[in-house]
Amino acid sequence: MWTGYDTVIDVRAPAEFAEDHLPGAISLPVLDDAERARVGTIYKQESPFKARKIGAALVARNAAQHIESSLLGQDGGWRPLVYCWRGGQRSNSFAIILRQIGWRVDVLDGGYRRYRRAIVDAFYGAALPFRLIRLDGNTGTAKTELLHLLAGRGVQVVDLEGLAGHRGSILGARAGGQPSQKAFESALFAALQALDPSRPVIVEAESSRIGALRIPPAMWKAMIAAPRVVVEAQVPARAAYLARAYADLLAEPEALMELLNGLKQLVGGDRVAHWQALASAHAWEQLAGELVTHHYDPAYARARERDDAPIAARVQAMGLGDADLPKLADRLAETFAEVVAR
Repeated sequence: MWTGYDTVIDVRAPAEFAEDHLPGAISLPVLDDAERARVGTIYKQESPFKARKIGAALVARNAAQHIESSLLGQDGGWRPLVYCWRGGQRSNSFAIILRQIGWRVDVLDGGYRRYRRAIVDAFYGAALPFRLIRLDGNTGTAKTELLHLLAGRGVQVVDLEGLAGHRGSILGARAGGQPSQKAFESALFAALQALDPSRPVIVEAESSRIGALRIPPAMWKAMIAAPRVVVEAQVPARAAYLARAYADLLAEPEALMELLNGLKQLVGGDRVAHWQALASAHAWEQLAGELVTHHYDPAYARARERDDAPIAARVQAMGLGDADLPKLADRLAETFAEVVAR
C-alpha cells in the first residue's frame, strides 16, 4: 500500500497524526488543528465555497513553509507518497504543488481511512493467520527480556508490552505513556506484517488489556487458544530481577508509593503501608519479593484458573542474572522448536 516510496507524508492535522498514522510517516500538516477546525466550521455554518477559498490559502501558505524547511534538501529524483484522511483535497492540493516542482509524488487512494479499514478487517473481521505460542511465567521471570533474546536467535516474536508502552501491571507504566488504541493496533499490524505466517510466533502471556489498551479481538482469540511454555524461577531470583528491571520506577520512590496505594483494596492498607516503608528505605528486593508473594502470584493463580490452553512445556530457570538469561533463551528456543515439531 505504501512501500517503494522515499518518504510517506501525512498532511493531516497534528492531532490526527498524533492519534495514529502510517508506520514511518512524517507529519507535514497543510492545516494545523485550529485551521482545520476553522475551515470546518465555515464549511458547515457559512459556505462550502468560502471554506474552500480560505482552506486553499492556508494550504498554500503551509505548503510553502514545508518546502522551504523540511523538503528543501530533496533532489529531483525524490519520490514521496502523500495522504490525508481519505485521499481528498488536503493531500491532492499538496501533491499538485509538489508535482509542479518536478517531484514524482503519488497520493494514497482512500487515504488514512483505507489504511485503517485494513487494520479493522485484520483484527476485528477475520481470524489471525498466525500460529501463536505464549511465553508464560509469573511476574519477574524476565519474559519480555527473553522475548528479545529469542528474536536474536531467529525466533519470531511480538513484544506486546513494548508496542503498548506498558509493562502490564499496576506498576507497569513507562515514561512517555501509552499510544492511542489505534496507534497500538497500527504498530501491532506492522509487526505482524513483517513476520512469516508459515512459522510460529511467540508472544508473552497477557491479560486482555495492557494498561489502558485492549488487545484487538483477533489477536486475543488466537492468544487464548495458544499453548503455553512456562518459565519458572524461585522468588529470590525473581525479586532480584525485578529490582533491576524496574530501576526507572524505583528511581522515583514517591511515584512508586502513590502507585502502591492502588493496591489497598486488594491487599489491605496495613500491607501497603509496610510496602511503602520498604520503598522509603530503598529495600527494593524485599519489596519486590513481597509484591510477588502477596500480590502478583495470587493474581496470576486466579487468572490461570480461567485459562484452558494447554501447557506445552515448563522450563526451570537456574537464575535470572545477566549471565543466566542468554542460556535460558537458548533452552527456550529449543523448547519452542520441540513444541512446534509435535
